[in-house]
Amino acid sequence: MDELDKKLIVALAANARIPISTLAADLGLARTTVQARIDRLERNGTIAGYTVRLSEITTTGRIRATVLLQIDPQKQTSIIGRLKANHYVKETFTASGRFDLVLQIVAGTTAELDTILDQIGALDGVKSSESLIRLTTKIDREI
Repeated sequence: MDELDKKLIVALAANARIPISTLAADLGLARTTVQARIDRLERNGTIAGYTVRLSEITTTGRIRATVLLQIDPQKQTSIIGRLKANHYVKETFTASGRFDLVLQIVAGTTAELDTILDQIGALDGVKSSESLIRLTTKIDREI
């Protein structure tokens, strides 16, 4: 991936609906060049897809939390399998340091979040957890 590819990705991350002709003009390139680059980035898996990002107003009423888990490494596969089945768990990452997994959770109420946290804490192989309830997003960059 060269600098042009990186510029394309940044522009698409900011607005995936930007017309190819606008991208081409902004980058000082031919429309066909930009289209060919995007096609290649999609084919090689660099661009995995396009999505809708909801505004802070749209997500009002949802409680978002980051959950940090220390787990038994022998149980990681089964824990991740159980987390995949839980629709409240939106993302799961492995991590280095004191915690092994980082979860992003979205719930409708604090009671619902409490129940979800109890369920996760009770999974076989979870040694400990720490929860951070997200308040206001101050910076949101996809890249």
